[in-house]
Amino acid sequence: MEFKEATRKIIHVDMDAFYASVEQLDNPELRGKPLAVGGAENRGVVCTASYEARKFGVRSAISGSLAKKLCPELIFVPCRFDRYRELSKKIHKIFYEYTDLVEPLSLDEAYLDVTHNKKGIDSASRIAREIRTRIFEETGLTASAGISVNKFVAKVASDINKPNGQKTINPEEVIGFLEALDIKKFYGIGAKTAERMYQFGIYTGADLKTKTLEFLEQHFGKSGGHYYYIVRGVHESPVQVNRTVKSVGAERTFDVNLSSEVFLMERLQHIAQELNNRLKKHKLAGKTVTLKIKYSDFSQTTRSKTLPYFISDKSLIMEAAEDLLYQEELKDSVRLVGLTLSNLNNEKKEGPTSIQLKFDFK
Repeated sequence: MEFKEATRKIIHVDMDAFYASVEQLDNPELRGKPLAVGGAENRGVVCTASYEARKFGVRSAISGSLAKKLCPELIFVPCRFDRYRELSKKIHKIFYEYTDLVEPLSLDEAYLDVTHNKKGIDSASRIAREIRTRIFEETGLTASAGISVNKFVAKVASDINKPNGQKTINPEEVIGFLEALDIKKFYGIGAKTAERMYQFGIYTGADLKTKTLEFLEQHFGKSGGHYYYIVRGVHESPVQVNRTVKSVGAERTFDVNLSSEVFLMERLQHIAQELNNRLKKHKLAGKTVTLKIKYSDFSQTTRSKTLPYFISDKSLIMEAAEDLLYQEELKDSVRLVGLTLSNLNNEKKEGPTSIQLKFDFK
């Protein structure tokens, strides 16, 4: 099968340890010290960690207690999302000076399509350097970037020279780059999927490329097709200026573990109200309610229910949440619960994407 050659100029900009870097920027006493944003020594989950903390194995999504064991000198600070949003707006304003084709992924990262840019600069690598310099000059924060022909390769490339660096994968280098890439570094392949791939002798992109489409779909479902194409450099997803929200959710970690459905229902009332407020703010409704439960041993379960009609009202969300909560008995005390509404009324089918002309990345 012959594939078209992707020829866009895509930049993935990723701020370096954004939340932690903001805290160190605003409080000079924290600079150079191991820092965790979010969580606490006894409760909660780390949101992000400074590079000084990452040397000890502290990373996002681990418990505060584990983080403290890994790094006894670790300093915890609370999240300040208003401040992060303030700086994020400044950073995104810089993006739009170069292109209107910006796809924000979060407060601290975005894709930019600079194939045709406002400044008429031929080199995507030069644009990335300019953007990173502007970010540092205007915010005092550093960013890293990946530059390539599609979003997937650009995303992978942005991690290579972190922090405060960038990596360009030119069109003629894409296939060799992907073939040599460790399978764990493929964006979207997590630890569990990597372990399954190891069982089939897949350790690098070159190993993945030896597997047929049928084999990958048989063992990895729909994701198998995605793996088959990305290792061949085919990822035609365009930079989406208005990304469609797929789900809206809210969750809470408790100060003390709860072991009774009655107490959980009380907490779910507050979570459902917050979810209701977010849905109204964005004028959204959905059909699928998902209950997330995280137990004291950090094991996690989700239960979902799809309704034949759209809902956004707190009372209707709670009806579904109650049904899901009592589906089966709790296996242990609970440290976190969350509610998510998906299958939203804003979902649209995406049309085919197109391939543009080939350009030199320089």
